[in-house]
Amino acid sequence: MQIAVCPGSFDPVTLGHLDIIKRACKIFDRVIVAVPVNPAKHASFSVEERMELLRTVIKSEGILNAEVDKVTGLLADYAREKGAMTIIKGLRALSDFEYEFQQALTNKRLNPELETMFLATSAENMFLSSSVVKQIAGFGGDISHFVPSSISDTIIKRLCKAAP
Repeated sequence: MQIAVCPGSFDPVTLGHLDIIKRACKIFDRVIVAVPVNPAKHASFSVEERMELLRTVIKSEGILNAEVDKVTGLLADYAREKGAMTIIKGLRALSDFEYEFQQALTNKRLNPELETMFLATSAENMFLSSSVVKQIAGFGGDISHFVPSSISDTIIKRLCKAAP
């Protein structure tokens, strides 16, 4: 069985994230969508909330070979523990590649059996990021073209409260 880990902050989940997850699920038998615990980052949604949003999206999309989990340590160790041989990362632009390439080399050093696969983001999602969604929602803008409909109300309720 080919297992992949698709990590990300998912704060919040966007249609770009969903696109990468769906495409990874076509390639691998099992995809673990992993939310890292990073106390240094100040997220809009807790790890548990992001995991629940991901589960809602995966269920509503009928994706059967994906599961959601959290990572509390090093991703390279987590992948080894889960029997995953591949990390899936979506790339929007060249600027993403620099950072992700560095991460891929680090993970390879920590776990020589682990490969990183980069999936180019679909053209319609190249500009999309969680930060963009947060900014638009924070000003009361329409995010329906950027996030899965199954979770848009939850995102709007949270992010509009944070708006000035």
